[in-house]
Amino acid sequence: MTIQQPTQQPAEERNQSESTLTVLVALVANALLAVAKSVAAALTGSAAMVAEAAHSWADTGNEVFLLIADRSGSRPRDAAHPRGYGRSTYIWSLVAAFGLFSAGAMVSIWHGLTSLGSAGEDSGFGVNYVILAIAFVLEGSSFLQATRQVRGKAVRFGLHPLRYVARTSDTTLRAVFFEDSSALVGLVIAGGGIALHQATGDPVWDAVASILVGVLLAFVAVFLMRRNMEYLLGEGAMQQVYAQVLRLLLDHPQIDRVTYLHVEYVGPERLFVVAAVDLIGDEVESHLALRLRKVESDIETSPIIEDAVLTLALPGLPSLSLDDPGPTARR
Repeated sequence: MTIQQPTQQPAEERNQSESTLTVLVALVANALLAVAKSVAAALTGSAAMVAEAAHSWADTGNEVFLLIADRSGSRPRDAAHPRGYGRSTYIWSLVAAFGLFSAGAMVSIWHGLTSLGSAGEDSGFGVNYVILAIAFVLEGSSFLQATRQVRGKAVRFGLHPLRYVARTSDTTLRAVFFEDSSALVGLVIAGGGIALHQATGDPVWDAVASILVGVLLAFVAVFLMRRNMEYLLGEGAMQQVYAQVLRLLLDHPQIDRVTYLHVEYVGPERLFVVAAVDLIGDEVESHLALRLRKVESDIETSPIIEDAVLTLALPGLPSLSLDDPGPTARR
């Protein structure tokens, strides 16, 4: 998330469109796969395929919630919500993650456990393999779209893509990336369970694969829920973002120095900034108040700063330096 000047506003709109495209690609892929896997599960009775069908149905529902999250969180701020509606994105994403946990993970684990003692069926392996192969191609396409977006943004921070996607405030991108990656791993697990069932004639492998898919989904869902809860509680910005905001303040022609800075996410790539500053010159209090408000307005023209609150620095306090962004910055 690079601090940009207001003349670069179209870049923010392109980022929003790219996130929406990522979700739409995942939605279409998962909807098609949910139907195909459900048909295959009904024809073959495979516990692993039932787990995969539950996985795809859960992901399809999640993408709908993520689209709602993007739309509700992008509304402009108003008098009732001076810092915008960005946090509603985390609420809807939290609902989506819980849906993955309940509709995907729990159904898969429960069906696998109840299938452990059943005789199972020894037919329809070919159908399952064809559906899994098609699923791998479609899920892979969605994963590649998410990966391209992750890598492009990670480069701007100098971070490894996996570290970036774990820490990014863009909860929609994180959800799609981890859902797609877990879907690919789940397909491998399901394929392995079906293959072992076919090779040994023992359906317990099919049931075990269903349980493992459920455990995988539970792990991903809990991780996503936890990250959304942290942002709802007001997680501070990463060190790189903190340093960029500090640079933006110090580069303003009216600001001499900064003695305090708080940077907090109030939505995906949206920031609330509180700072104590010294202004250039020595004017009476009434003039300083007007100048301070003008500087706040200038800072808020940055595409990612939702709200800025500036106060005058107390005399004698040390200045913040770009070499030491401060203890509140997330690494």
